[in-house]
Amino acid sequence: MEITLAMRILRTALLLLLAATAPAFAQPEPIKVKVFIASMFEIGENTGDRAGEFQYWFDDYWKDATPIEVRGATHPVFCNDDGVCGAVLGMGKVASSSSMMAILLNPAFDFSQSYYLLTGVAGTPPSRGTIGSVFWGSWLIDYDLGHRWAEGEVPAGDPLFMPRKGYEDVRLFQLNPALTARAFAISRDVPLADSDSAQTYRQRYPDAVAKGAPVVGTGTHMTGDTFFHGPGLSAEAQYIADLYQADDYVITEMEAAALAQVIGRLHGTDRIMSLRGAVNFDQGNPDESTLAHLDPKPGETAGGFDETLQNIHAVGAVVVTDIVTNWNQWQSGVPAQ
Repeated sequence: MEITLAMRILRTALLLLLAATAPAFAQPEPIKVKVFIASMFEIGENTGDRAGEFQYWFDDYWKDATPIEVRGATHPVFCNDDGVCGAVLGMGKVASSSSMMAILLNPAFDFSQSYYLLTGVAGTPPSRGTIGSVFWGSWLIDYDLGHRWAEGEVPAGDPLFMPRKGYEDVRLFQLNPALTARAFAISRDVPLADSDSAQTYRQRYPDAVAKGAPVVGTGTHMTGDTFFHGPGLSAEAQYIADLYQADDYVITEMEAAALAQVIGRLHGTDRIMSLRGAVNFDQGNPDESTLAHLDPKPGETAGGFDETLQNIHAVGAVVVTDIVTNWNQWQSGVPAQ
């Protein structure tokens, strides 16, 4: 009896000793994200078929990466060994921003020093851009946060939009001017792809900018779930940009201002870059109705879609490479030019 009791005591002591000295179950270290690349949609697979917004990024950075599922996000996140991560977030303000918040809050990632590259295709006014051009966003404006009324319900020539009070902090974001300027300086001379179909389509417009070759530029990105078209609403977008004392409106898209709000809540907006390529004009040519422009006849589309995707990737990738290669300079903030 005494031997049995002694053995039990000894066994208990050994178990307690093992528990005290055994290493705790190791939790994996979160991935330190240097650059997060956000795209809004992919047409089919991530690689090997017709490219959407994500495919050129995927082929460049994540072909061998293991997908990381994130609860609440529409698509998995991919990361490489250099700290470049990315995902498809979904189209529109709600889908994209909810995916972004789920990713930001996931403990698998460390976003404490991350830069964000928000990318995708977009529209442009023919007076300021053309098919294939790529624009860095200097300001992000939410097109939808305000009051609107029909023409004819106010005196002729009066504006049809008024800002709604209470949204001052979320309807307008000036992105870090130093970061925008640095990204533009790094990428302004990147050669851009073009297509015969886009060149032909541009000649339908009288504007010199619309007829010209694609370029890299900067300006205001207008975010709206309303997929607006026509010279009237294009003029309204510029009116809103002027009203908020932002730069000229150059891009119409559907996600950036919402994503800026989400990222800003957790990490601020100083490291956000918005990069969009124009695949359509925001209005028809002077001889074309808005409906005809929205629903073109076969053979009358703008062309240049894939070339614009290539341009977005080419322009953005040189900035991503600069950040990752010179991380010791970028880690604490945008390096001086």
